[in-house]
Amino acid sequence: MSADLHPLLRGRFSPMRFDPEHVLDDHAVDLLLEAARWAPSAGNSQPWAFVVARRGDAEHGTLVRRLAPGSRRWAPDASALVVNIAHRTVDDSELLYSEFADYDLGQAVAHFTLQAAALGLACRQFRAFDAEGLSANLGLAPGWEVVTMTAVGRPAEEAPPERERRSLADLTAAPRMRR
Repeated sequence: MSADLHPLLRGRFSPMRFDPEHVLDDHAVDLLLEAARWAPSAGNSQPWAFVVARRGDAEHGTLVRRLAPGSRRWAPDASALVVNIAHRTVDDSELLYSEFADYDLGQAVAHFTLQAAALGLACRQFRAFDAEGLSANLGLAPGWEVVTMTAVGRPAEEAPPERERRSLADLTAAPRMRR
């Protein structure tokens, strides 16, 4: 059945290495962000924002300094690092801006990822970084929180052989408490 999937979905993978010579141009960045902009969101709230730092930019260095040691081995070679940010609360209160903010951000990042695949690029999502320190560096407005990062660029490796994934039966048999 997976053979019937769209080629962008079937061919998508998260590279372990990126081509350190590849440069992401303005047009590609705009297309990636435009794809994210078209993602669905609860009540059309669009509770997401992105900080794009291309390799060589001053802001890229700031992001790299906040990476965990494991991410620092591969992420700096990506053409760009993208900080994925959700608008979770109203101002500085406990009132939720959107209880679906993380879900909606995930949809926007998925759109971004598929557009990257359409451009012959690859994305790797990750959370191995100092989110609190990065938020302080970026000077985020109240209610906005760093959730994840995306490394984007041309992969420096071929897609790995198809790996084992959970079965459809596993996906539809949600974990339930036994009585």
